[in-house]
Amino acid sequence: MRGGMGNMQNMMRQMQKMQKKVTEEQDNLDATEFTGVAPDDMVKVTFTGDKTMKDIAIKPEAVDPDDVDMLQDLVVAAVNDAMKKITDETNKTMGKYTKGLPRM
Repeated sequence: MRGGMGNMQNMMRQMQKMQKKVTEEQDNLDATEFTGVAPDDMVKVTFTGDKTMKDIAIKPEAVDPDDVDMLQDLVVAAVNDAMKKITDETNKTMGKYTKGLPRM
């Protein structure tokens, strides 16, 4: 009976270590900056890994009062590019912990 209890304690310690490692990696990922760009770098956006926008840069030639739709499309393209980079890095970094777990 005692051997079973020791194994349980070891397993709990291992889980606590893994939880600490997961938290550290998530914190690092959240602090990492990701830059998304539109075609020709007309719009650049910077987000942190927790999907908080930190910066946006728009080239003057992207601003045409007669074609606001183009500027909107460029912003959407840059944001989507940044979000994809965040998702890809999150999957790469955190995937080793979630591999084999059922999706919710």
